[in-house]
Amino acid sequence: MRRLVLVFLAVLLSACADLRRAQAPAHLFDDSLFRAPRQVLDAAAIHAPSPAMQAYAAEVRRNRHGNEARQALVDALYRRDDLKLDYDAAVTRTAAEAFAARHGNCLSLVIMTAALAEEAGIPVVFQSVPTADAWTRTGSLYFNVGHVNLLLRRKSGDTVPLYDPEVWQLVDFMPPDAASLRRAERIDRATVTAMFMNNRAAEALARGDVDDAYWWTRNAIGAAPGLLHAYNTLAIVYQRHGNHALAEAALRHALDREPDNTMMLSNLVQLLQAAGRPGDAAPVQARLALLQAAQPVPFHDFDLGRQAMAAGDYVRARRLFERELRRDPHHAEFHFWLAQAAAQLGDLRAADEHLRRALAGSTTSTDRDLYSAKLERLRAATRTR
Repeated sequence: MRRLVLVFLAVLLSACADLRRAQAPAHLFDDSLFRAPRQVLDAAAIHAPSPAMQAYAAEVRRNRHGNEARQALVDALYRRDDLKLDYDAAVTRTAAEAFAARHGNCLSLVIMTAALAEEAGIPVVFQSVPTADAWTRTGSLYFNVGHVNLLLRRKSGDTVPLYDPEVWQLVDFMPPDAASLRRAERIDRATVTAMFMNNRAAEALARGDVDDAYWWTRNAIGAAPGLLHAYNTLAIVYQRHGNHALAEAALRHALDREPDNTMMLSNLVQLLQAAGRPGDAAPVQARLALLQAAQPVPFHDFDLGRQAMAAGDYVRARRLFERELRRDPHHAEFHFWLAQAAAQLGDLRAADEHLRRALAGSTTSTDRDLYSAKLERLRAATRTR
């Protein structure tokens, strides 16, 4: 499989204390290489409630129907006839942008909820939740998607355990399994800000805007210097800009602190090979091979399945898509392609099932529209048989 440039979107985080203690290494930055940023938001702008949000929070406080403010806010978030929130991973939005659009990815919705809660006087705790590897892809960029949620406190007072359900209420817009939730780690606002900025950097890279990506990444590292995946993003920025020495320095800085990170090792191998340094790449490649032997390579079987589809070998395609789904059972695109393979083999019941799963697991409005239309056409075709 051809190794492509990899970038992490939302990241899994180490202990919050480590992130705060780290120092941003000045030698990794060269601002002179990039055009001035068009827009890089500071923390205040990312988390600030809009006037409409302030009015909404006041309305929640006034119309609690006997509930405490925290429960009234949670009810509003989850009721489809109130805020009508929708999940959409296409772009990372600020608190105000997510509220105005009424949709966003998990990070956007968490930031928005926290802003509303704080406006209503409700204490908030942010959490990073470790999940099984989940990947998306845009062109040649791979995104490893982490997960965040938040806890709302019933009232202020003495410190209490985060697991006390009488005091803390979980808000999670895409809940993972219970085992993952039990491993959640508290993170501070600066880390959430850095995650937002790293997401924006990844989105800028996906649309080919290397200059904006640099400034978003630089500010992410400035907000939380211990956020190691931001250095991976910085390396990709430099690689796309043609600054291979700085790209290597950023990757090695992160790998010094997380030596078993396969995606950063893979990026380093690719960088060294492209620079004509096979001798330097070989030991990194050997380490990577040992680590990857214990875990599937994302999208490998999926790409082989699409090749089989193009060749008309639908039996093999179905088998490969099923294998990819064993690695990531909830990935909408895998279900979508498995549905197409099943339809080609005449198994319309399986095609319907996997299209439904693709629709349920889709993370953007564009994908939901596509899968919904495909499902309707399949069902119409089935009815005419």
